[in-house]
Amino acid sequence: MTADRGASSALGGFAEYVRTNARAVVPLPAGLTPVDVAPLGDAGITAYHAVKKAIPYAVPGSSTVVLSAGGLGHIGIQALRAMSATEIIVVDRSPAALEHAREWGADHTVLAREDRSHVAEVRALTDGRGAQVVLDHVGEGGAERDAVEMLAARGVDFLVGYGGTLQVKILEEGLFPETSFVSCIVGPYNELVELVRLAAKGSVRLTSTTFPLDGINDALHALDEGRLIGRGVLVPNES
Repeated sequence: MTADRGASSALGGFAEYVRTNARAVVPLPAGLTPVDVAPLGDAGITAYHAVKKAIPYAVPGSSTVVLSAGGLGHIGIQALRAMSATEIIVVDRSPAALEHAREWGADHTVLAREDRSHVAEVRALTDGRGAQVVLDHVGEGGAERDAVEMLAARGVDFLVGYGGTLQVKILEEGLFPETSFVSCIVGPYNELVELVRLAAKGSVRLTSTTFPLDGINDALHALDEGRLIGRGVLVPNES
């Protein structure tokens, strides 16, 4: 992966400045810096938007599975913990990410495996019934199938990640258990304001690695190789 800042005339992205308008600007409360909250404008608002949709179903006594504790997932776990009393089960293929997941608010962590035994482990944690909510931040590579099999009757699968194809047996996995599928994409301005407030209270703390702007290729390699925990943040070069 490479990024050549001079190869394109398109504006925006990987630049020292971006031109916007007042309606797209969120005032930062005291104690927060742009670096502290940079990922909230994309990964954060997407994760928060999904959690806010899930809250009516993530009631006390329920179980919620969070697929992936990465850039989106680690924010979603914290928002879910701050806004609900649901039991949170986090599934990820990275042992390092799962170690952090407990700090972020997970009640249980499950390592994703090639043999898909993590599906049975999740069902065991939910007394064989499955979870009332699944937040799928992956949406490909088999996670989309795992989500369906982890759901309880009348469960809700929140589709956040994408790239794969969701195939469901309509009678056995859709109609009879009354499964619901809810799509989640980004979120409105007001929800970003709410999320920033959660960050200001310390309820959502970003785990991130900073890179200088001219270190963009290092950042992309770290992401591609799975070495990032949380989110990577590019910091504009000092003039």
